[in-house]
Amino acid sequence: MSTARTTRHGAAHRIAALVEDALGGPLPVRLRAWDGSETGPAEGPVVVVRSRRALRRLLWQPGELGLAQAYVTGELDVDGDLADGLRRMWAATRERRVHPPRLSLAGRARAAGTAVRLGAVGPRPVTPASQARLRGGLHTKSRDRAAISHHYDLSNDFYRLLLDETMAYSCGVWADEYTDANAADAQRAKLELICRKLGLAAGSRLLDIGCGWGSLTLYAAERHKAKVTAVTLATEQAAHVREQVRERGLEDRVEVVCQDYRDITGGPYDAVSSVEMGEHVGDAEYPAFAAALHRMVRPGGRVLVQQMSRGRKAPGGGAFIEAYIAPDMHMRPLGETVQLLEDAGLEVRHVESLREHYVRTVVAWERTLEQRWDEFVALVGEETARVWRLYLVGGALAFEQRRMGVDQILSVRPTAEGVSGMPATPGEWYERLDRP
Repeated sequence: MSTARTTRHGAAHRIAALVEDALGGPLPVRLRAWDGSETGPAEGPVVVVRSRRALRRLLWQPGELGLAQAYVTGELDVDGDLADGLRRMWAATRERRVHPPRLSLAGRARAAGTAVRLGAVGPRPVTPASQARLRGGLHTKSRDRAAISHHYDLSNDFYRLLLDETMAYSCGVWADEYTDANAADAQRAKLELICRKLGLAAGSRLLDIGCGWGSLTLYAAERHKAKVTAVTLATEQAAHVREQVRERGLEDRVEVVCQDYRDITGGPYDAVSSVEMGEHVGDAEYPAFAAALHRMVRPGGRVLVQQMSRGRKAPGGGAFIEAYIAPDMHMRPLGETVQLLEDAGLEVRHVESLREHYVRTVVAWERTLEQRWDEFVALVGEETARVWRLYLVGGALAFEQRRMGVDQILSVRPTAEGVSGMPATPGEWYERLDRP
């Protein structure tokens, strides 16, 4: 064994001492530094600090974002199961009550001295190319378009590689948890469930806000003979949906519009859907969004919102997600969203959590990413592929540990007489859902 591995003065030991001093608790994973030194638990994943630049990033950008920058650039890596490593860190946070860095003046001086001895002090590292760079006022139309483009216009080829044949980029529904249904089956079950909840029939007018690559739009038009207006801000998505409409001969049933939801005209519609789009609206803008949902559906019509949520103590999307995946994203507790919809005049009739289903959905996407890793790297580059690995692994854990949720919220716009038109019980929604 090399001296670097055994000496108490190796870089790994210095880093571990610094981190434990800052966090107030022992690290739950092993640490290996660029000089070959190691410290920490012998079993489990190993966090590998490949470069002093990783430490420099944390000096300039402490916390989640600095760690993410170091990971996506490859300056910091995990040897072993990334999910296991992240799970151990979260367990330490929860069980040992490890707190965010709160260094005293003396602690800051020690940290600075250690950083100097490790050669980590220097100019601010260049921001990774994959990080979003948005300009303009928060949730202006131009900034929202740029934010959506950053994520969804990565390329249709990328999403074809990642997703199943439905091209549904949202939580699926495993109708029977004891079967080995694949991701495509789960997505089709979700689409059928939404159509049943909305009460779609031949000729029903559906407004699909944030239509993605058209999974619900195409399914509703083909299976339920609905007339669908599909709205997206992403040009790549709009092009894909239009191509599918032509190939499937649905021109008489589907209209694809590339525009902001605030510019939607027409209606009132028989039903309105918004599947995992509301997270992009913004906190201050959500009341106006809810009012638009109410305005665009006819009296007696239904509105289904499928939307992710976070707890009261952790709103927003998180530093990594907002910088690399979904800029300006905002998630709130479920109850607050329900209140906003009802404040707009909608009557919330049914709420269903799909949190466990999202764990399985994201795990399926991450499995595809790993199995076809070389293809993803060839298509978008290693840095972007690492962004998505971190995003998917971290996302699955967030849903697993109830730090994030996802729910289907079904509302109606009551008639002047207060008639909802809803069934007395929703049992028929789930009948033979695994065989739409």
